[in-house]
Amino acid sequence: MNIIEFWNKVLAKDRDRLKEFFSEDAVIRWICTNEQFTVSEYIKANCDYPGDWDGSIERIEESGDTLILAGHVFPPDKSSSYHVVSFIKLKNNRICEMDEYWADDGEPPAWRTRMHIGKPIFH
Repeated sequence: MNIIEFWNKVLAKDRDRLKEFFSEDAVIRWICTNEQFTVSEYIKANCDYPGDWDGSIERIEESGDTLILAGHVFPPDKSSSYHVVSFIKLKNNRICEMDEYWADDGEPPAWRTRMHIGKPIFH
């Protein structure tokens, strides 16, 4: 499976092409919000999400039949920013399971800032 092509179709909300990447009985889980989807439900949730999206892949790792992708997602005006880590299990070169962890990007919490520890990763 071409993970970069999959990523681009997700960002483009390409409803017609996204289905091609999944096995018919695939299970998709968004762990942070405790949701599990069928392929058609995942495509609906992704493609009906408000607004347009852009993004980049920050890292791809492979472990056996699992691809691990870390990505950055944001609207074209960059008014918000999110990161996702996806664990994508493949069977017959199609996604059969995908566990995703989504996070809103933001400032460190005040309690940690008061500790005067750490430094920004990006400037």
